[in-house]
Amino acid sequence: MIYTKNAIDAFERRYRANFINSLGGFKSLVLIGTKNSDGSENLATFSSLFHLGADPALCGFILRPATTFSSTLDNIIEQQYYTINHVSPAFVKQAHQCSAKYPKGVSEFEQVGLSPEYLENIPAPFVRESTLKFACKFVQQTAIELNGTTLVIGQITTVLVPETFVKEDGYIDIEEAGTVTSSGLDSYHTTNRIERLPYAKP
Repeated sequence: MIYTKNAIDAFERRYRANFINSLGGFKSLVLIGTKNSDGSENLATFSSLFHLGADPALCGFILRPATTFSSTLDNIIEQQYYTINHVSPAFVKQAHQCSAKYPKGVSEFEQVGLSPEYLENIPAPFVRESTLKFACKFVQQTAIELNGTTLVIGQITTVLVPETFVKEDGYIDIEEAGTVTSSGLDSYHTTNRIERLPYAKP
């Protein structure tokens, strides 16, 4: 099959969302934890996390257009911190449920049965059940006018990972850590490494 732009535009809305979301292949699956000044905790599912640089240590993610249910960006701007938590097979269903549009002020932690935990000087909650997680300090947001989304950039300040998963060269073995990946909007996967290759040179 060859799908033209006109054919894609003619797809039913949900069919088109599934089709286009699947094209990019496997994506990071994380839970982003935030809290507002009133103490309300928020936990949201994201599959748009990406590495931006190692010096300084930066990462970014994309937020969909804001709705009356959105809390993540408001909380990040208010508190200046957020956490990024890898998902394991043991709680993938709870992670998926965090994508539901709960009203503001309702804690996804409580709704799905995950546990918040805190470190000193980081106001955002981590997911206790997550094996690999890190905290970010808000650096920048950029509005993407093409579709009303927002790029959020954060600087990584604290990483929590069992020592056994960090190899001699600094490589974090996320497969050994049990990190789950996603494809499309609702398909979740574990991975199978083919091999690690040496740094490529001409």
